[in-house]
Amino acid sequence: RHSRTGRALLAVRDNERGAASYSIPVVRAKLTAFALSGFLAAVAGCLLVHVNRGYDEGPFVAAESLGIFTAAVVGGLGSLAGAILGALYLNGGKWFLPAPWNLLPSAVGVLLVLAAQWQAFTPWVGVALSLWWLGVILHFVFSFVVLFFMFSGEHVAVDHVTPANFIPAVGLVVIPLAGAPLLAQMSGMTREIALLLNAVGLGAGSMMYVALLGMTLSRKYLHKPAQGILTPTVWIHLAPLGVIPVSLMNLLEQLPFPAAREVGVVVMLMLWGFAVWWLVMASLLTLAARSAGQLPFALSWWGFTFPLGAFVGASIRLAALLAWESVLFIGVAAWVLLCALWLITLSKTLRGVVSGAIFKAHP
Repeated sequence: RHSRTGRALLAVRDNERGAASYSIPVVRAKLTAFALSGFLAAVAGCLLVHVNRGYDEGPFVAAESLGIFTAAVVGGLGSLAGAILGALYLNGGKWFLPAPWNLLPSAVGVLLVLAAQWQAFTPWVGVALSLWWLGVILHFVFSFVVLFFMFSGEHVAVDHVTPANFIPAVGLVVIPLAGAPLLAQMSGMTREIALLLNAVGLGAGSMMYVALLGMTLSRKYLHKPAQGILTPTVWIHLAPLGVIPVSLMNLLEQLPFPAAREVGVVVMLMLWGFAVWWLVMASLLTLAARSAGQLPFALSWWGFTFPLGAFVGASIRLAALLAWESVLFIGVAAWVLLCALWLITLSKTLRGVVSGAIFKAHP
C-alpha cells in the first residue's frame, strides 16, 4: 500500500483521469491488479484443495459470490479491515453463535426502530435520519441476500419454513414506521426518494408476508408443525400484522389524499381483527406445546415480545382513530401479557447466562 505500485493502484481506483495526468499507466496498473488478485486466488485455491485432499465444485455457487460481494459492501470496499468486518457481520451468526442466535444479522431492523425512538423522544433529528438511512440500506441488502440464498438453492425443505426465515424481507414494512414521520424533515428530491423507499418497503414487505402466511399455514396443515424451541415463532405473525397498518397510516398521512386515510383505517381494522384472532390461536398453540412438554426455554422465547409490542402499538393507534374503548381494552390486556412474558423471559435468560446453559446447543 505504501510502495510505488500500491500508491499507483490506489490512485487508479480513486480517479483514473487524475492518475493518468500524473503519468501513471492506467492499463498497466489494472493488469497488475488483475494479476495480483488472480495469483492470490490461485494460492488460496491450491491451499483449499490441499486441506480438503480433493476438489469439489459444489461449494462454489453464485450465492457464495453474492455473499462475498455483500460482505465487502457492508464492511466497506476501501479497506481490508472493512471487508473482514463485513464478513464477520454477515456470517458471524452461523460461525460463532448457537442456533437460536443465527438470525442476529437480521437485527438491522433495530436501526429503524431506534430511528423511530430517537425521532419521537429526542430533539436530534439528524441522528434519527442517519439511523433510518443506514437501516433502510442494510435492510434492503439483507432482504435480497437472505431470500436469494433460499430461492436459488435446494437446501430449504418444508420443515425448515418458519416465520423467522423471512424476517429480513417482511421486516421491510418497518421502514415507514420511522421513515414516514421523518419525511417532514426532508425536501426536494431527497424527500421524493425517501417517500419512494417507504412505499417500496411497505409494498414488498406486505406481499412477502402474504407469501409467508400461506407457506406457514400450509406447513401447519400438511406437514410437521414447528415445535420445541421453534414454538414461539408462531407469535411472529403478530409483528407484521401490527406494523403494516401503522406504517400504512404513517405513509398515508404524508400523501395528499385525505379520502385514502379513511380507507386506510378500514384496512387497519381488518388486519387488527386478524391479529386478535391470531393472538388467541398463538396462545392456544403455546399452551398445547407446554402441556406436551414441547416448550423448552431458549433465546427464541424473545420471539414472544416484539410481536406483542407491535400488536399493542397498533391497538392503541386504532383505538385513538376509532375512539373505541373495546379496542383499547384488548390493547391493554395484550400489554399486560407482554409485560408478564418479558419478565419471565428475562428471568430465564439471566439464569441461563449465569449457569451457561443458554450457550449450549439444543437437541
